Amino acid sequence: MTSSDLTGPLLRWYRDSARDLPWRRGDATPWAVLVSEVMLQQTPVARVRPVYEQWVHRWPDPAALAADSPGEAVRMWAKLGYPRRALRLHACARALVTDHGGAIPADVDALLRLPGIGDYTARAVAVFAFGQRHPVVDTNVRRVVARAVSGQGEPALPSIRRDLADVEALLPRERARAARLSIALMELGALVCTSRAPRCSDCPIAAQCRWRAAGSPAFTGPTRPGQRFAGTDRQVRGLLMDVLRASPEPVAPAALDVVWADPVQRARALHPLVADGLLDPLPDGRFALPA
Repeated sequence: MTSSDLTGPLLRWYRDSARDLPWRRGDATPWAVLVSEVMLQQTPVARVRPVYEQWVHRWPDPAALAADSPGEAVRMWAKLGYPRRALRLHACARALVTDHGGAIPADVDALLRLPGIGDYTARAVAVFAFGQRHPVVDTNVRRVVARAVSGQGEPALPSIRRDLADVEALLPRERARAARLSIALMELGALVCTSRAPRCSDCPIAAQCRWRAAGSPAFTGPTRPGQRFAGTDRQVRGLLMDVLRASPEPVAPAALDVVWADPVQRARALHPLVADGLLDPLPDGRFALPA
């Protein structure tokens, strides 16, 4: 499959079917796009949207966030999960103010030098905020390419070089159309070419899809195992963080003890929160969000 095989049908579908999301609107700033991309990592849109809207209302630019404490960023993060992302966004905001005058750089290499900004996020910001031509690959894009181009039911285990090359080959040369196609590929994977129940009858590129042409065979290659949540240290860390976020004051150890009965696992979950800077142990034995 070539770029010309899918660009027209997919862009027409996106124009008519894309979700109205605040970070995609014409008035979304590059900072808003950056915030959304960090929040959307491993987190569904439905959970991100309300937190995102509160975040950009309170901190509409990097300078506003940089002037506040990292603890308030962690508090505002609420229950999005992986709260270290809040600390990274705060550190990113301070670096933007210090090194870029509070502006978001458009260059991928400059974006990569910001704290907490990895290869995916740098490319996504360059494409979605500045309309540049770069391959942007997330789980949804990998699945669409695996099916439509490779004829496989699911993508193989990730390979950054291979995945970027596969998507690069599909992008039209014109920058604006390439940027639009990048977001359209993601949207198709999120809404139509889903993992468990793909809606092939609604797919704008169904006629060109090699997986559908082959009879939609089951994927037999290696995949990553699913991760359980209930009872894990990650669940306990979330419960401990809930207590701190809900309290305007530092909390005593007894307030943390009640959230999980197993003291060994509770202590094991608490340690990385302190090590990652998400909680500050105070001299009087209480815990606080970072100042």
